[in-house]
Amino acid sequence: MSTQTPVTAALDALGLPYRLFRHPGHVASLEQAAAERGQTSQQVVRSILFRLGADSFAMVLVAGPGQVSWPALRKTLGQSRLTMASEDEVLAATGYRTGAVSPLGLPAPMRILVDESVFLPEEISIGSGERGLTVILRSDHLRQALPDAELGRFTGG
Repeated sequence: MSTQTPVTAALDALGLPYRLFRHPGHVASLEQAAAERGQTSQQVVRSILFRLGADSFAMVLVAGPGQVSWPALRKTLGQSRLTMASEDEVLAATGYRTGAVSPLGLPAPMRILVDESVFLPEEISIGSGERGLTVILRSDHLRQALPDAELGRFTGG
């Protein structure tokens, strides 16, 4: 499979290995996505975009079913108010549609926060930039691809 997306182009430019997986049909849940990829839900990395203000965004990467801790996120970002970005904002800020968002290959630099749970599994999967297609790679390779990302605890209570 030779699909080129901004995500695969970014990984290729860094010389980092990965493999692509195309889902056979519509993906309706995190559990379905993980099962089809031969992974656990903890290996599926979700990229969630938050609006900090007019045209200001930050992306948070969380493992599987983990839920973002709003207090931890507000404290880290120094924001008293923030909201999840709308679908239109996600597309405008990242160039990707929801369900395919990735921290790689973004059109402009953006603050990226990574929950420490993302790097626990040896192998993970991230959005490829195209719905139904995922990038599977080693978690340490994702860390290499995101040298400026801020690692912390952004999930839980």
